[in-house]
Amino acid sequence: MTAFADYGEKYSGIAMSREGGVLEMTIHTRGGPAKWGSSPDCLHAELGDAFLDVARDPENRVVILTGTGDSFLAGFDPAFAFPEPDLASMWPRIYDEGNSLLQNLLAIPVPMIAAVNGPALIHAELAVLCDIVLAAESAEFADLAHFPNGTVPGDGVHVVWPMLLGPNRGRYFLLTGERIGAQEAQRLGVVAEVLPGEDLLPRARTLAQKIAAAPMGALRYTRALLVRELRRRMQDELASGLAHEALATLVSYPK
Repeated sequence: MTAFADYGEKYSGIAMSREGGVLEMTIHTRGGPAKWGSSPDCLHAELGDAFLDVARDPENRVVILTGTGDSFLAGFDPAFAFPEPDLASMWPRIYDEGNSLLQNLLAIPVPMIAAVNGPALIHAELAVLCDIVLAAESAEFADLAHFPNGTVPGDGVHVVWPMLLGPNRGRYFLLTGERIGAQEAQRLGVVAEVLPGEDLLPRARTLAQKIAAAPMGALRYTRALLVRELRRRMQDELASGLAHEALATLVSYPK
């Protein structure tokens, strides 16, 4: 088990606070809107460990995941750099982090609420894997980090989006870099509520407090049921997807 004091200020890209058993995780990059990077000190490395710490803390009753400023996660961090000398030495780390990122998110044993405060164009699956997804009117969803960027969409997005959008729309979404606005995402069932930006976190907190009032057994065992199929699919398909992503990278950029 862990305690909030053990991890609340541990991560450079995740601000955390907790009140009444409701834990808020706010992703950021150097205090500003979150940017994605794959070096060992970026969100790719930190989030999996953070989710595991959260999962092991018995005082958490509900988790809110949100972003900073006007975007949830919309671009790459220009400051990130791979420390490994070549792709062959980099990929074992990326493989381990990619597994822990989604496996540990789904291992959190209490309900999760995503408050998508703006565009989620990179690893939007982090938000849509939550049990309740709220979106600001300015939010939009895409997967721009993978196929549109010349990379195999194998780190879980190949599982998540065809499940949420249906097989054909999901494949179109991944192959074209389609951007789905908040209202369309709600129509498709990806988002539960669309709100003005200033109302987003207050609504998330209200829902979280209401859910957190339930008995702990109800919280934990409801969450276990709700993510059971997602965890099975990730267990079956995530490692293979990451291996295909690595293979394509090594073939395309052998040095």
